[in-house]
Amino acid sequence: MNPDPPGVVYHVDASFFVFRAYHSLAGGFADADGRPTHALYGFARFLADLLERERPARIVAAFDESLGAEVSYRHSIFPAYKANREEPPPELARQFGLCREFCRLIGVAEFASERYEADDLIGTFAARARSAGLRNVLLTRDKDLAQLIRDGDLFWDGGGRDRYRYDEIGPRFGASPERLADYLALTGDAVDNVPGVPGIGRKTASRLFAEFHSLEDLYGNLGRVASLGLRGTDRILRALAAHREDAFFARRLTAIRCDLPIAVTLEDLRPRVPDQAAMSSFLEVQGFGTGLRRQVERIALRTQADCG
Repeated sequence: MNPDPPGVVYHVDASFFVFRAYHSLAGGFADADGRPTHALYGFARFLADLLERERPARIVAAFDESLGAEVSYRHSIFPAYKANREEPPPELARQFGLCREFCRLIGVAEFASERYEADDLIGTFAARARSAGLRNVLLTRDKDLAQLIRDGDLFWDGGGRDRYRYDEIGPRFGASPERLADYLALTGDAVDNVPGVPGIGRKTASRLFAEFHSLEDLYGNLGRVASLGLRGTDRILRALAAHREDAFFARRLTAIRCDLPIAVTLEDLRPRVPDQAAMSSFLEVQGFGTGLRRQVERIALRTQADCG
């Protein structure tokens, strides 16, 4: 396959792929001490396949370091944020660290933050890429990240299906990317324990943001809601009026930060030639066979060729 054009940055929502591998792969992967390595193996194969197939000119992997840390940005705003989620079991937490190590050994820039989520890291890198005239490919299935998509970008789960371009985000997720954080502020997000406005469901929110550009536009023109022909208009207006502050508060949680002070340039996101000796030792310790090792060797040769 031809190498990816230099005008694209690939952003890997690494935690999604680690969790997917952890839950989808059966046993059979363990290191010399008998500790499970199936999440690591699944993530490693995904990332190696991506590098070999797409040959990205720039790529970054963002990890969630701690979903429940009290020092996190959103938890400091709303202590109940993601309170419905359990901390990952120890064997998975250990494999997260190994996945980050694999990224470093294979030459992919990886980042995590105690204060901000992977979404915010991706948002910041995507904004910088866009300012430089580059397009973004977001590798994830997290609907929250769809708010970052702009014309020319791609929202992709890394497989053969579920590829969404800018004009396909609205029909898929309920609102255009620019309005998605506002949409989620009204509907709430049970996955993240964001309450939203009681009584405003997806269909209603989608209709509202087909008409209004933002929460500010909606609340500045509530009188226009009556002309939309929504079922239960009086109830909807009462709910919106009673929960105005809640809606704007929720948007502080649903909106992805795109302005983190990360001392990294877009050149730092170029793939590096894998450290084959260190990688070979790493894969042996983890109990993996020769298939992944040979794939890394092919990636190293191609990376060297692409670097000139």
